[in-house]
Amino acid sequence: MKVNLNWQGKLKFESTGETTGHTVTMDANEAAGGDASAPSPMEMVLHGAAGCMAIDIGVILRHRMDKVTKLAIEADGERADTEPKYYKRIKMNIIIDGDVPAKQAQRAADLSKDKYCSAVHSLVADVDVQVILNGEAL
Repeated sequence: MKVNLNWQGKLKFESTGETTGHTVTMDANEAAGGDASAPSPMEMVLHGAAGCMAIDIGVILRHRMDKVTKLAIEADGERADTEPKYYKRIKMNIIIDGDVPAKQAQRAADLSKDKYCSAVHSLVADVDVQVILNGEAL
């Protein structure tokens, strides 16, 4: 997997994935000298971890996805106070609505976090997963 990143001025960068051709833009916040016109790289890390888990859960629940009416993740990352300000902890609230047994929803979340999600496994953060199925915390 390879990306090509190019400077766009100030602290804004555009990065294109060589495999997919998709482009994302990243920018620093105003305090750092950017314009905050796009997600920061650390926000993109959180986007990637949440997206990876959501895709895993969709694949694991593939035989039940026709019964799912909502699959959403609220990811909240806690960063270290000093440089390099890595993610120390990430809380993922996984919200699933639909006709999915609680045991299967929890299993899908656990398998993603513990075995399959390469984005989460690329982090040193402690990722805490809470599954909310049809409005009820499991």
